[in-house]
Amino acid sequence: MKRLIFLLLVGAWSLCGVLAQEPGVSNSVMSEAYLKFWNPEVQTKIDQDIDRNRKAEAVCHLNGIKKGSEVKIEQISHQFLFGGNIFLFGDLGSPEKNKKYEDTYGNLFNAATVAFYWKTLEQQQGKPRYAAGSSYEYRRPATDPVVAFCESKGINMNGHAIIYGMRTWGHPEWMPNDRKAMEPLFEAHVKELAERYKDRIQRWDVVNESIDQANRGLMPDDYTFKTYSWAMKYFPATVHFNSNDCDIHWGPSRRYVEIVRDLIDRGIRINNVGVQMHIFNPTETQRIADGADNLSPEKNYAVLDCLKEAGRPIHISEVTVTAPDETPQGWKIQAEIAHNLYRLWFSYPSVMGITWWNVVDGGAAKGEPSFSGLYDKELNPKPVYYALDKLINHEWKTTLTLKPGSIEDIRFRGFKGKYRISWKDKSGKLQQAEFLLNQDGDGF
Repeated sequence: MKRLIFLLLVGAWSLCGVLAQEPGVSNSVMSEAYLKFWNPEVQTKIDQDIDRNRKAEAVCHLNGIKKGSEVKIEQISHQFLFGGNIFLFGDLGSPEKNKKYEDTYGNLFNAATVAFYWKTLEQQQGKPRYAAGSSYEYRRPATDPVVAFCESKGINMNGHAIIYGMRTWGHPEWMPNDRKAMEPLFEAHVKELAERYKDRIQRWDVVNESIDQANRGLMPDDYTFKTYSWAMKYFPATVHFNSNDCDIHWGPSRRYVEIVRDLIDRGIRINNVGVQMHIFNPTETQRIADGADNLSPEKNYAVLDCLKEAGRPIHISEVTVTAPDETPQGWKIQAEIAHNLYRLWFSYPSVMGITWWNVVDGGAAKGEPSFSGLYDKELNPKPVYYALDKLINHEWKTTLTLKPGSIEDIRFRGFKGKYRISWKDKSGKLQQAEFLLNQDGDGF
């Protein structure tokens, strides 16, 4: 109990202290060199871009409203996707911890990346691990219960991934070492996923990290094009197909953009372009806090500007911000870095979503940092959880109480998403309606 109280206090202090300060104001956590990158001019640009790119004007006409009645405007969901991978579903050691983990999807996140790594999905040929009660694999829960859970909460899903051609993560051990023999197996796998899930999963990473072919292992010729073609053949047209590759650390990748554009020119449907951002090394986190330019605003903008040329929305698809250590100061550094990166990414017009990778400390893959979560191992929220919650559920959600003008119109500017509007009619009866605000002029 003492540990829980201490952690909650740390989180509250982070929100009320470091993250609530004016942009660019020095504090004991981040260096002056770091704050110089994220200076007031940069923060002002981000604020302006958020207002320009994430908000719209709404007009609602309320018939028969009671004179002088107040109208409550409440945003109930985001158009933008805020997600996390859901690889530890049902695997936190107790019903209480599992419930807290599950509640993250809905309370904080409106999207989830579901693990479909073929290697662990179908360890024995012809015996895939879809159904509840399938054999246990760490970070690879049976997919049917995860999909059903996300559906029950209205969570937008990303299937990750149909094909990942690397022996470490992708292929089952039974995959033959013959390009021609692999090809019908690939097609059959795509068809099976499409027939089982149809349009229940909204997005798929059809081929994961295909650029570095030399490290993918033996693959069918032109396998990226062929896999997307099979996906287009078997999945409903409403399902979105993603590419997913590179890391913002690498800088602008012309090769990635040209590969995507080449696939599009060849008739492939690519709806979103995914790019990752993993700070795996705790020493890098400390270097960034000390002023290294690894992930400066300038470098982020350069990558996003390059990816924009693919002509598709951008998904920041895998985000790891490890703390430099497991101290309260280390947690606050993690929170501050995440806070600034999320703000910049959210402000960029082509970005359609951001997905945090490992939600709980100790829940990462082998070789990845053990304290990059939003929660510690006991499922206590860390300062980074509070930082994201403050943005997603408070700063970036619109809640207003207004009075209509003389012609019963309500006009407001709010963040894009789904809204509930409540008012009293002339008889004093409460009325409610819901509407989507996705572009200027939306309403009812």
